[in-house]
Amino acid sequence: MGFPPRELRDLQLRIRTEQQTPEWKARYAVRSGVEGTVNEFAHGHGMRRCRYRGQGKAHIQHVLTAIAVNIERLSGLSPTEETPAPRRPTAFQGYLDRRENPRLKSWRTLGS
Repeated sequence: MGFPPRELRDLQLRIRTEQQTPEWKARYAVRSGVEGTVNEFAHGHGMRRCRYRGQGKAHIQHVLTAIAVNIERLSGLSPTEETPAPRRPTAFQGYLDRRENPRLKSWRTLGS
């Protein structure tokens, strides 16, 4: 176990004290709200990489993606709320049905 230099320790204490102020918490609340949107763009819509070369084309891609996200949010229906089509039973499930054995719920059908 090591101890940080005195300057670093003092800086950490000062920052941690500042994080308890209402002004800092208000600024962080705005940032935390934006982080969810940034995460949605990066992971949900593949915005880590641009499809086109050049700053102008990348900007257009970002604007169009933002419009699509806003339309999706305004519609009130997120992609995860759509009910997936039921899967066809496997041959083994058909065999169990013919023998009138009850099907156990598996991890694949927990949501239905």
